[in-house]
Order: sequence, then C-alpha cells, then structure tokens
Amino acid sequence: MRAQTPIVAAGLPRTDSVDVVNPAGRGGFVLVCEHAGNFIPPELHDLGLGPGLTTSHIAWDPGALPVARELSRLLDAPLVAQRTSRLMYDCNRPPEAESAIPEISEIHPVPGNVGLTPEARQARVDTIYVPFCNTLAACIVDRTAAGETPVVVTVHSFTPIYKGVRRELDIGILHDTDTRIADAMLRLAEADDGVVVRRNQPYGPEDGVTHTLRMQALPRGLANVMVEVRNDLIRDGASQQAMAARLSRWLLAAQAELAVGAGEPRQSPRVG
Repeated sequence: MRAQTPIVAAGLPRTDSVDVVNPAGRGGFVLVCEHAGNFIPPELHDLGLGPGLTTSHIAWDPGALPVARELSRLLDAPLVAQRTSRLMYDCNRPPEAESAIPEISEIHPVPGNVGLTPEARQARVDTIYVPFCNTLAACIVDRTAAGETPVVVTVHSFTPIYKGVRRELDIGILHDTDTRIADAMLRLAEADDGVVVRRNQPYGPEDGVTHTLRMQALPRGLANVMVEVRNDLIRDGASQQAMAARLSRWLLAAQAELAVGAGEPRQSPRVG
C-alpha cells in the first residue's frame, strides 16, 4: 500500500513519498526505513549534484529497503518507508536541525539545498517530513489501540568508508534512553560468529540519529531499537535475505526476553 502523500507545495512536483508495506501485519513489530529511496523530482535537477551521487549513500541507505521488506515478511510486521531522498529532507531529523536539509553531505556540497528561503524549507517539511511522521504515527496507534505493544525498529545502512576513514564493524545496534531491545540483541550477537557488532556505532544518539525513536516510540513507552548494517554486506538479494534472517532471529529473541521480563523501560543516559 502506498500512502497518499503527494508533494505539491511551493513548486515541488507531485509524488507519493511514503510506502506502507504489509499494513495488516500483526507480528508485534513496527518497522521503519527513513532512508529507503533516493527519489529527487526531475525538476530539481538532482539538486545540482555531480554524476553518480544521487545513487550513492549520501542520497539514501543502499540495501536498507530490501532488508526491511524481508524483515516485514519474516516478522509479519508493517513497514513504513520514505522513498524521497534524504537530501530533499532527512525524515530522521527534526525540522530545526541543519542536517534535515543538508547543504553538505559527508564531503559533497548539495547546491540545490543552499540558500533556501524559509518558505521553501517549510514546503519540504510539510510535504515530506509531516506525511511520513503522520503515517508512522497512525501505524503505531493502530497497534496500540488494539491493545498491542509493538517494538519499533528502524532499519538503516552505512557506508564502509566515511570521510576517508574505514569503519571497523558490520552491524550497529543503536538506542536512545530505552536500552531493552539493544541490550538483548547485543547479547545474542556475541554468540553469532562472523559478524562484528557494536553498540551505538557508527553513530550514536549524540549525533541526532535516534530522532524517530524519540518522537514515535519513547513517548508511548514502546521498546525500540535502530539497526545499522554496512551496505557492502547487503548488495544483492541473497545477502539481503541472509541479513534479514539474522536480524529477525535477534529481534524475535529480544522480543521474547522482553515479554518474560515485562516491566518499565530500562533507562540509560543518551551516550554512545
């Protein structure tokens, strides 16, 4: 199902920005992929970027959507995915954050984001961020209104080399103040040979990357976690399915642990 969220304001051409996959899924999770797509309206001429950059990691999270879709199938969970490029608006950032509409992404200037008027910035908020937030909130409310307490999971990928520095991990398990699912997944990962898994890497809450968790899960008391996968590990269908299978095992086991030890969320300082 594609949510009807046309971009029409302030000169932006019409497009549907949010996809909802498996909306009737009842597996106890709500999945989110904020950087699922790299769509930039043709009228904006790739925001002035050079060749190849709109398909690179600065424009989206390569491989994240196929992994999230397979997780949706394995977990029978709804998935809310943003198909517009994060260079247009990063739906994992609040409107007041400079990184929400970046003028520089990693080391690459984004000319089409420079010198935007307040009205142009607000148009992107209204036509990309707000529909995404509303769609995700509606999906979560649908579950909680039915008496369910879904685990909110955001799915991302990261580039192996960032600003010339190699990142020495395969999977990052990220959390904000609620550590319950992350703690369980990290314990499970210790017994899973062949992958290097780290807490709050390659980013942490101090970098602003837990915005969706803070907006959508924490206020509702819902357990939550953010997963980052190195994008060269999920380049094709076979590797994407294998990664989703691994993550689904960890998530289901973590969910089971949570059910056994149900209680108030465990809180920790927002540190990496």
